[in-house]
Amino acid sequence: MHERVHHLGDKESLFREALATVASDMMTGNLAVVETSLGIGAAADPESALHDAARQLLHRCCDQRSWALRRLLYAEINQFPDLLEVVWGHGASRLREALADRLARLSLACHLDTPDPSEAAEQFLALLTGPMEARSHLGTKAVDEQELDRVARTTVRRTFLMAYGRRD
Repeated sequence: MHERVHHLGDKESLFREALATVASDMMTGNLAVVETSLGIGAAADPESALHDAARQLLHRCCDQRSWALRRLLYAEINQFPDLLEVVWGHGASRLREALADRLARLSLACHLDTPDPSEAAEQFLALLTGPMEARSHLGTKAVDEQELDRVARTTVRRTFLMAYGRRD
């Protein structure tokens, strides 16, 4: 019996490590999108830069690997409650912080008015990813390019910039 418990512990550790590795790889890509889209040239045309970041993040959110990770997390969360922290914990905060940093820079350059860049970043990400679960039926239905672009554009132009755009 002791051998079986020890072996199960090894499987659990392997499972957690595999999920953490996949989540980390995905987060590295998400961070690269924020750095590239909202980097040095973003101040020249902030709306286009935000739209580009939004569109790329939506593509990453809606790819099969991302959906597979979320479905696995949803399926196993009751048995392994710590998986939420393993998969989203550090990564989600890193993405929000990186995005908040870029939004703060756009505010300092007088392109946005974000009194709390971290809150603005959280809202930006929620506006993007929130509708995708329903529209894609939890990733079982493909969302076409036009729909992804429409969500990205609406998020940026009709919602985010209406709330945080400069009103000079």
